Amino acid sequence: MDLRHRMLPAAEAAARIVLEIPEARLDGRTPAPEWTVRDLVNHLILWTSRGETAARKEPTTGPGEDHDFTAEPRWAERFEEQARRTAEAWLDPAAWEGNTSLVGNKEGMPATYIGGILYGEFVVHGWDLAVATGREPGFPPEVVQDAWEQLVPTAEVGREYGAFGPEVPVPESAPLLDRLVGLAGRDPNWRP
Repeated sequence: MDLRHRMLPAAEAAARIVLEIPEARLDGRTPAPEWTVRDLVNHLILWTSRGETAARKEPTTGPGEDHDFTAEPRWAERFEEQARRTAEAWLDPAAWEGNTSLVGNKEGMPATYIGGILYGEFVVHGWDLAVATGREPGFPPEVVQDAWEQLVPTAEVGREYGAFGPEVPVPESAPLLDRLVGLAGRDPNWRP
């Protein structure tokens, strides 16, 4: 698993998906039943921004979870820029050392765990947004492979904290991305 070097391709794929979201689909449903496309975009923008400060071990700043980034001009292009900056911050080997936090907690958690969360955000929420807007996710196979390897040992913890729903059974013969989203509590056959 090479999350450090694959963070940029994962971020670029997620940014491409966000750039392709039609404004008319922002209030549409997503595979995460409690979130609209707009909710999910706002979530992804917020945590991507916090991911950069976490990589640099800096204090959390900026708006909170109630902020509507999609009401701002050029929100998709700004996300693309932020996703690149965040991925580039995680290229630094020091980003993966010690503890850090996405929420400003002084103790934090292991940076490798936080980096894995961010990587999973790009892939899982990128898939959510692509499917919700009728697009192909287009993640490189090695990005999906690394996301799978990162998610397998952490999925149950994610479920305990409400980040994932119950696992959706997916056949072993299914494409790895389908198995990944099933493990994350999504139905790979979901359509809007």
